[in-house]
Order: sequence, then structure tokens, then C-alpha cells
Amino acid sequence: MPNEQKCCCNCGCNEKDDRLEKALEIINSYKDVKGGLMPVLQQIQNIYGYLPEDVLKKVSDELNIPMSEIYGVATFYSFFSLKPKGEHIIRVCLGTACYVKGAQQIIDKISEELNVEVNDTTKDGKFTLEATRCLGACGLAPVMMIDSKVYGRLTPDDVPGILKEYEQE
Repeated sequence: MPNEQKCCCNCGCNEKDDRLEKALEIINSYKDVKGGLMPVLQQIQNIYGYLPEDVLKKVSDELNIPMSEIYGVATFYSFFSLKPKGEHIIRVCLGTACYVKGAQQIIDKISEELNVEVNDTTKDGKFTLEATRCLGACGLAPVMMIDSKVYGRLTPDDVPGILKEYEQE
């Protein structure tokens, strides 16, 4: 049916997903704005948590911007994501100070504990693991952030206890 509303999470339930409607409002508000692609993509990512391909096609159609240009912008800027993110974002610093003090071992331990690769999300959607450059806490190296909470002077042995705090939520 053409007017049938998709569910909010693609599970097949009947809960209405208002996100596409909001995204279309945003797209339409930038139709005649030169340089409007960035704010459109930012606002769409705020709605979905990432940039879904079907919504990017709407952006392309409505703003008359080729998909190649949209993907060029979306993949150039690191704050855009083409894949859904987990409930909690784990960022491990791989800047010089952190790397020298063992950040790679922290990433390896997180990857092992959660069975997830860097730049991927756990199967249950709980965590996304990212390697970043500098988090601005070099004096606490090695450092990771989970959401907005910073953990410093880490060892691989610290990882299981920290993750357990979030798994129990």
C-alpha cells in the first residue's frame, strides 16, 4: 500500500515512524538555500543517528544534488555516519601519547570483550567501537570515552569492569 507507514525500527510492528516526515520537512526548508546540503545532512543524522541510504536518495531527488556528491560529503566528514550507531559510542584515542602508552591494547581488549571490530556496532546494537585521534586528555593516556564520560590511565584489565557498567543498563 502506498500510504502504509513503515515501523520505527523495521521490525514489522505498527508503530508509526515520524522521522521520514521530519526529514522531508528539513529537506524542503533548504530547497532554495545555496550550500544547504551540510545542514540537511546534520539534521537528518540528528533524527536517525546516521544517514540512511533511502533518505539520502530523497535528499538527492528533492535538492537536485547527485548521490555521488552527497556521498562525497558524507564520507569526507568524520562526524557523518552511513551505518547505524550503537546505544553507547566507545571512542579510544590513538593519538601519539595514547598510542605509545598502550591504546591499541585497549582497543584489542574491547574488541575481544564485545566481539566487535573498530568502526562497527555490536550485534545487539548496544555499542559502537571507534578509534579516534586526539581526545584532548594526553596527560591521562591511554584514554577512551564512552558517550561523554572519559576514562584515563587505562590498562586492558580495566576494560571488562568499565563495560559491565554499561551492559547492566
